[in-house]
Amino acid sequence: MSDIQRKAFLKKLSLLFGGAGISSWAGWKDLQAEPTEKENRVAPETEVTYLWEDGSENNGSNPDYRPKIEVYQPNLRSDDNERLPAVLICPGGGYHVQALHEGRPFARLLAMHGIVSAVLTYRVHPDGYPGPYADACRAMRILRRDADQYQIDPERIGIMGFSAGGHLASTVATQPDLYEEPEDDLVGTYSAEAQRVILGYPVISMGKYTHEGSLHALLGENPDPEMQEQLSNHKQVTEESPPAFLFHTADDSGVPVQNSMLYAQACVDHDVPVDLHVFSNGPHGVGMGLGDPKLEIWTDNLMAWLSDWTV
Repeated sequence: MSDIQRKAFLKKLSLLFGGAGISSWAGWKDLQAEPTEKENRVAPETEVTYLWEDGSENNGSNPDYRPKIEVYQPNLRSDDNERLPAVLICPGGGYHVQALHEGRPFARLLAMHGIVSAVLTYRVHPDGYPGPYADACRAMRILRRDADQYQIDPERIGIMGFSAGGHLASTVATQPDLYEEPEDDLVGTYSAEAQRVILGYPVISMGKYTHEGSLHALLGENPDPEMQEQLSNHKQVTEESPPAFLFHTADDSGVPVQNSMLYAQACVDHDVPVDLHVFSNGPHGVGMGLGDPKLEIWTDNLMAWLSDWTV
């Protein structure tokens, strides 16, 4: 394939997957080799579930971000009794917006490997804490409630997040019972716990090394120091926290790499299995790292880490 053909092919992928592009599940050449077979691994339709009833205050002040999950199912089941792992995906955006390229492309990637995936739309500024957290916990509980419908193994549900979405994911992973939304009728019946956590260039600290925009969008212009401490998630890791995979670039100018390093160190300190992948160069928000051979291998590393969950 010539350079011109390759660029055209990658452009087609970017348009197809609706964002900043898609890296491969085993390198983009695999996608080139068997696109039809790979695409057939994802069920052709997705299902949308709104998290809160019509008219609920929990639907937030911005109708573009009414809380919901968009579920992608693998098309690989060998029988109706097979139970598959699932991952809830939290796109980033500084708790102001949510980045398309950090949602659906990863959902399709996981579904192609036999993992049910759900892209979360959660409340954003001016709706601060506990709104986004309540949305994510509700979504985790819904995946467990609907486990039979989606053939999910309720003991294998992970959470994934990028940037501010990584902060949200790590909050749920380390503190699944921090706040109980009174309107969430699934509390006490279904758990919000995650069995794995995947964090791409995440905001972890709400103190030193934080991303100021995320901090203020979530906790306001004059954040409560106690909440800053509570939501600095490297300080909330315990021996019960789920195994973690982290990806970051060392020169990230948006969210300092120290965020991932602090979380990884906390995992080591508490005997929690952790994979930390730090690449020397790359801007914040790279998603799958399409077009940069040094970065796009990170999704290969991720799928290797998830190999006991994939097919």
